[in-house]
Amino acid sequence: MVKSVDQVVREVSLLVEPILDEMAFELVDIEFISDRGRWILRIYLDKEGGITLDDCALVSRELGDLIDVKDVFPGKYSLEISSPGLNRPLKKEKDFLKAVGRKVKVKTIVPVKGCRNFTGHLRNFQDGVLYLDVDNNLIPLSLRDVKKAHLAYEGKL
Repeated sequence: MVKSVDQVVREVSLLVEPILDEMAFELVDIEFISDRGRWILRIYLDKEGGITLDDCALVSRELGDLIDVKDVFPGKYSLEISSPGLNRPLKKEKDFLKAVGRKVKVKTIVPVKGCRNFTGHLRNFQDGVLYLDVDNNLIPLSLRDVKKAHLAYEGKL
């Protein structure tokens, strides 16, 4: 049986999250993508103080064999372990709670006030609603309507 990308991501998440928790890492995101005919399983992690290259190597060794043994994806793939970077994705309620006060980019499933893309400061997150300050206008967005969200880099180039 051929598994969908979503099925693979869901199975990998269920398999690795308890192990990562035990190792004091937070599972931020998982991507399973095809790049020029090659499958890549990319796992994004975070921890207090940030992720190091040694952390990535350690997690790769721990998870690589486990994922292979469980036959989550019955083909060749490359495993990549990475930090979420400056533009960290926001997926879970706890991600939005941590991001209050920060600049974020949000894409909605359906238009809200005629727009689907918003960039502004997250002023609050309460009862499943993001309160986004966009040019001094507070826009409420339901988490159910969010297709994609991530932190927006605020530094100077």
